[in-house]
Amino acid sequence: MKGRFHPKNDVSLNQSGNESIRDVIERMGMKRRRFIMTAVGTSVLTVLGDVTVNGLLQTVEAAPIPPSSGFQGIGFESIKPNLLNPATGKLEKDLVSVPDGYKAEVLIAWGDPIMPGAPTWSPDATQDASAQEKQYGMHSDGMHFFPLSGGREVSNRTARRVGNQGPTVNSGIICVNHEYTQETILHGSEGLTPVTIAKVRKSQAAHGVSIFEVSKTRFGNSWTFERNSPYGRRLTANTEMRVSGPAAGNALLKSKKFNITSTGSVQIGVNDGFTAYGTVNNCANGYTPWGTYLTCEENWNGYFGHLDETLVSTPGIPDAEILAAQARYGVTKNGFGYRWHEADPRFNNRTNPLEPHLFGWVVEVDPYNPQSKPVKRTALGRFKHESVQYVVDDQNRLAFYMGCDERNEYIYKFVCSRPYNPRARGANSNLLDDGILYVAKFNDDGTGQWIALVHGQNGLTAQNGFRNQGEVLIKTREAADRVGATMMDRPEWTAARPRINGFQEIEVYCTLTNNSRRGTNPASVNNPDGTTAGGSARPPVDAANPRPDNRYGHIIRWRETGRTVTASSFSWDIFLEAGDSKRTEANLVGNINGDDLSSPDGLWFDDFGRLWIQTDHSGDGKGDVSNIGSNTMSCADPNTKEVRLFLTSPTDCEVTGVTSTPDGKTMFINIQHPGDSGDATNPNLTSNWPHSQGYGPDGRPRSATVVITRNDGGIIGGL
Repeated sequence: MKGRFHPKNDVSLNQSGNESIRDVIERMGMKRRRFIMTAVGTSVLTVLGDVTVNGLLQTVEAAPIPPSSGFQGIGFESIKPNLLNPATGKLEKDLVSVPDGYKAEVLIAWGDPIMPGAPTWSPDATQDASAQEKQYGMHSDGMHFFPLSGGREVSNRTARRVGNQGPTVNSGIICVNHEYTQETILHGSEGLTPVTIAKVRKSQAAHGVSIFEVSKTRFGNSWTFERNSPYGRRLTANTEMRVSGPAAGNALLKSKKFNITSTGSVQIGVNDGFTAYGTVNNCANGYTPWGTYLTCEENWNGYFGHLDETLVSTPGIPDAEILAAQARYGVTKNGFGYRWHEADPRFNNRTNPLEPHLFGWVVEVDPYNPQSKPVKRTALGRFKHESVQYVVDDQNRLAFYMGCDERNEYIYKFVCSRPYNPRARGANSNLLDDGILYVAKFNDDGTGQWIALVHGQNGLTAQNGFRNQGEVLIKTREAADRVGATMMDRPEWTAARPRINGFQEIEVYCTLTNNSRRGTNPASVNNPDGTTAGGSARPPVDAANPRPDNRYGHIIRWRETGRTVTASSFSWDIFLEAGDSKRTEANLVGNINGDDLSSPDGLWFDDFGRLWIQTDHSGDGKGDVSNIGSNTMSCADPNTKEVRLFLTSPTDCEVTGVTSTPDGKTMFINIQHPGDSGDATNPNLTSNWPHSQGYGPDGRPRSATVVITRNDGGIIGGL
């Protein structure tokens, strides 16, 4: 997710005065730090967090990892990391590598046609926005596979039989996020300069979501995409969308309305607060049990900027309030270098100051209905959404777990007011519009609370800047500051452990990717009034974020009290601390029972209880990752915490996005921003992947989706 031309999220925008849970670590005994174990098979779930780190490192053996409670085993041997070759200054392999007995093939790459009338990708990158609007977008990230049978939707209940091999499905729809664009590669030899509306429109068209059909070849075990499928669809930064939920129609969402054409954006009035245009920086994702896709808007703030400091005032809303809100979310003068605001006034945060409020949401998309309008679901809050993971409890009550990907931000839970109806898909169509959003506070004794973000409660009043529930949700970060949530080390993907093979707990995991500012000087924390000076917070270490200068990150997990998603409390522990076993510094070694890894990001449980971990560091094998190499995907046993390296990647890329077919025999993953050290004049400077993997013409590196299968046709990762 974080290539060289993408923000590192290394600046805190959260300066509330809330206690960081490392403030309490000195009061916390080691025994009390152990995770509270209440499930079947407690003996095999013993927490390893207090065991000596060096005694756990590099213990993976070639023998299969046997099944145990809630887990069906791991059947592959770890592969070797892809390290830097000092002679070339590049990684040893410009490939996606997987264990013996497995095959990795490129399925689709940036620029490939996915809609009727779309042209084939041109290696010189001179195609315009109209072509890109029908092609697979750039820098793929989170995704999900929705099965088809005979061209028709397969119900979620039929497709997913958790813990057992599901039915064989030979076709489906894949929804893929496109997080950002690398302008030097997107626009050909000229690059971004000079900025023109044509280049801005192409960049906007390369963002959003690609929806395309895939099918298995009649002979063999390969997959292909359909370039003329009726399901083929692109959502871009200019697609019209509906706004729903408690914030819909709010005065803060009534930005200027524009006529958006290929030649410019012309103001034609004011939005009604129920309509938004576009989705951007679509990082991780989620899906619903009724078969819709959830795409999450993460670093949306970077697309806004201004040339003149003069703010165009909004009637009824104080200028200071607007500017403070923009600062809290990192909306700045220059943005992240996309320069859209120079040619498109819709993204000028001084002349169109309410437009940023229309981004930062979870967007629901129906992949089976190409005519349906995407919906921004405001009840789930507005922040830098990384992913959204649902859990249904025994009473069909439904919750979604989310992280805000910024240093020193928070972990959230949304609980729907009504239960999920597994028998009638249409009955769930507005389920995400009504419920309660909570934020997490982690205590020093291994417990925690979910604090409701409800207007009139916990200080969320008009006197404190929240006039109604809509404003609580539009100002979610400020609300979390006010109620005293725990500052975390970049909460990214969430994943829920399947309730199979006797395992009944509601257990949720979250990657905390890194935070080099944690425990550094001068110490500072988040102001409870939600004000910010643009990102100077340096919180002390705490129990849930226990390492200073946390370069390698960690994974935290928690269990809901009473095995219900409506619980107001939970117990927690740290699943692993990433790091390099060859380092000597205590805060860099990590605590991994198996292969080293750095900056855990993507996180996903398959239906068989295996935890898959993807990483997002520099990807070049240099510096802090010289002993770790490229970014990777590993597989972990949630009971013993044993980790095995499954996949290594090309140079300068991130491994992200993961999904599978219902039978578990085909896995899809994404490779994002390969070779991003290249420039407009030499795009292949460090990588020409996926051409180096045998896919497509040479010319420039391309983000792509990779399909992974076993030679024997077995379940991915299985015994």
